[in-house]
Amino acid sequence: MTTFVLTVLGDDRPGLVDTLSGLVSRHGGSWERSEMARLGGKFAGIVQVVVPEAGAAGLQAALSALHDDGLQVIIERTEADVAPSGHRVGLSLVGTDQPGLVHAMSAAIASIGASIEELATATSDAPMSGGPLFTATATVVLPATVTVDQLRAQLEDLAGNLMVDIDLTD
Repeated sequence: MTTFVLTVLGDDRPGLVDTLSGLVSRHGGSWERSEMARLGGKFAGIVQVVVPEAGAAGLQAALSALHDDGLQVIIERTEADVAPSGHRVGLSLVGTDQPGLVHAMSAAIASIGASIEELATATSDAPMSGGPLFTATATVVLPATVTVDQLRAQLEDLAGNLMVDIDLTD
């Protein structure tokens, strides 16, 4: 079996997921995992698929041909999904939107040797003030040498400086 990670970008329109999943299916593949969204009027997604070796070249060619229909697909052959080892911690951040929030949060996490396994962010209007509200949820993987309390201390400094609320779930 061959594992591919696909990065997909194009103008949003009905049937894009059907087109992609149909190609995977026609080549004997399995849609393993994906994250997709409409961002700025564009369809953006990342997909992990597994296909028998006999169908891999055909799937690559079919996906590459989607460029003619305005869909950019980057195809990366990978090894089977091996999750990083370490303790996983859920992180939730909420605060007034301001430039540099994601950078500040990711820098604080990286500074202690932890990594972000998953990250989802959004902005919306705050319920009371109507100003922009930023939310982030993440899964952080801590190396064996780092405790949740160390992560909490690092993020509490950040929360105080940026005036955001940060919660960790162990």
